[in-house]
Amino acid sequence: MRHRLKIIPIGGFGEIGKNMLLLQYGDTIIVIDAGLMFPDGDMLGIDFVIPDISYLISNKDKVKALILTHGHEDHIGALQYLLKDLDIPIYGTPLTLGLVEKKLEEFRLKANLNKIKPNDTITIGPFTIETFRQTHSIPDTIGLAITTPVGLIVISGDFKLDQTPIDGNPPDFNKLVEFGKRGVLALFCDSTNVEQPGITPSESLVKSSFENIFNSTKSRIFLVTFASNFHRIQQAVDMALKFGRKVAIAGKSLITNIEVAKRLGYINIPDDIMINIKDVNNLPDEKVLVLTTGSQGEPYSALSLLTNHSYKQLSLRPGDTVILSTKPIPGNEVMVYRMVDQLFRKGVEVIYGKDAGVHVSGHAAQEEVKMFINLLKPKYLIPYHGEYRHLALLKKIGLELGIPKDHIIIIENGTILEFEDGRAITDGKISLNNIYVDGLSIGDVGNIILMERKRLAEDGVLIVGVLIDSETGLILDGPEIISKGFIFVKDSEELIEIARERVREVFRKKAGKNGNINKEALVKETLENFFNEELKRKPVIIPLVWEI
Repeated sequence: MRHRLKIIPIGGFGEIGKNMLLLQYGDTIIVIDAGLMFPDGDMLGIDFVIPDISYLISNKDKVKALILTHGHEDHIGALQYLLKDLDIPIYGTPLTLGLVEKKLEEFRLKANLNKIKPNDTITIGPFTIETFRQTHSIPDTIGLAITTPVGLIVISGDFKLDQTPIDGNPPDFNKLVEFGKRGVLALFCDSTNVEQPGITPSESLVKSSFENIFNSTKSRIFLVTFASNFHRIQQAVDMALKFGRKVAIAGKSLITNIEVAKRLGYINIPDDIMINIKDVNNLPDEKVLVLTTGSQGEPYSALSLLTNHSYKQLSLRPGDTVILSTKPIPGNEVMVYRMVDQLFRKGVEVIYGKDAGVHVSGHAAQEEVKMFINLLKPKYLIPYHGEYRHLALLKKIGLELGIPKDHIIIIENGTILEFEDGRAITDGKISLNNIYVDGLSIGDVGNIILMERKRLAEDGVLIVGVLIDSETGLILDGPEIISKGFIFVKDSEELIEIARERVREVFRKKAGKNGNINKEALVKETLENFFNEELKRKPVIIPLVWEI
């Protein structure tokens, strides 16, 4: 019996993060990546967002494997939630699985972990999966070439074509040429950095900027980067060695990740250069490098705690130098620049931004994307890993390269893309929702609760207490009005007293007329109308009515 190949994106199409893609042929499903997404400004109180795996759960007998392309949180961060419902083997490179093991330890989970390397081949049901080396901002990144019964599917993973990477392992161009000669039915191509013209600079170019900074700086240096950017961390450590600085680490995730990377040989930090964070104040300023996290302005990150004197052993002080060796994740710009302002207010020297030369992207710019596509020569091009504008811009590049318009397919999360007899068609969608993680709550917070949180944040709340005579319907005591985030009661006593009297008046008019009246609704409606008339504002009103 012949089947169509189904490819369904669960996350990462039309958004940055939450990456998950599934391939299904007959009774076999393989899953690529299981990432999380950081919340945007409208997701009040949310820690992060994870993919909706309800389709996988409803087909759990068909799900045979999860393959991870690399160890960033937007590709492995939802793994612990997926494993609660799916007991499947996981494949990943040694560093990726090292980071996964730490994550599973934290959540007291066990999994069937299988190490793979570039140039490995594994077979899972009708799928033969070949791994190939990619360069990215974390070592051990791979792309996937998947031979299916209908043709060869190439999944780029996150990549850039860095030919002078820090670890000396450039992309495997020979493999790309080989796949191109073999014939690629469809290429799923990273579009994250496609707005940028030209070529993404090599990670090695950061070295000269670091060297200039370390050479000219006599203050303490705080390097802020992602906890998984081991190439960046290695370059900073190399500069500390060259210029005689000791290295301390602030941030739990950074400590954990560096421990994993050191143990597996992906980073080299001599033991004699390391010091405990509590010993930093015992050294001259020019002898200190502190590696820390918090580049996205997270309120409880190590950098924020250092800035606000909330870190137990150490605080930032005037004259310190902070290197922000990242760029804001889309949606985090406001938080990041608010943090930069705060650092400048403290008298800290802040080195940041595109022109500072302290950060390069881990994703391919336009010319690299063109080269990647030209090497593979796909029949179909499917942009992924980007917001909608990124997908659209990658489609434009594909058109420039001569790929027919109807062979460049923009799909979003949930779209069912099917291949049969060398043709691609979209065939409906599966229903998907964002799954919000709020503390220990997973999926309990939905869009309605987020809308309520937003309204509370924007309009404030009034809590109104009223004691009513159950026989007469008259108010015996109150209304007592407590305002949170709406008005300051002590400065608005006259307005509050008028509001109280308005409620009393309504109850006097209704007294004895209808014993079945909804008294909570009456209080709420009366005050909503009053404050809308007086202030053109609509606070959330919570009526508390007692009857005796």
